[in-house]
Amino acid sequence: MGTFKAILETGTAMLRSFDGTEPRVADSAYVDDAAVVIGDVVIEDEASVWPNTTLRGDHGTIVVGEGANVQDNAVLHEDAELAPYSTVGHSAIVHDATVAERALVGMNAVVLDAAHVGEGAVVAAGSVVTEGTEVPESTLVAGAPAEPKTEIDDPGLEATADRYVELAREHAETSERLD
Repeated sequence: MGTFKAILETGTAMLRSFDGTEPRVADSAYVDDAAVVIGDVVIEDEASVWPNTTLRGDHGTIVVGEGANVQDNAVLHEDAELAPYSTVGHSAIVHDATVAERALVGMNAVVLDAAHVGEGAVVAAGSVVTEGTEVPESTLVAGAPAEPKTEIDDPGLEATADRYVELAREHAETSERLD
């Protein structure tokens, strides 16, 4: 994984230590210049963190697993864990919760303390997964509070994170700062 100082030297993102703990970012991860990453945060290989996202690891560890993506304006706080190839959509919040492999948290959705979104599950846009809720694998949940609606078997949905791995590579290779 890359080091905090190396990332600061390249001018990539707003990365800050907190209480002596620095974010750890893999060399192959993409963290947008407009993202804010503070404290005890681990961003693994080929993960991506997009503009205006905040990962605030000041009261627990945040892990963004291999190939996972955290899209624009999303917030992760406390002990938030994104398993490999999971997706957190635009303006979503994951607070002290776990999102399993290939799961998707939709735009403006909220996943609260001690909740677990199962493998391949989808939290519909605008939904609220309340504290301690277990979202079954391969299930769509929707509403506030979120409730199971249907089982999911959509290979295209499973490819969402793969598309973001490629998009992050493209951004890393072709974007340039216009200061």
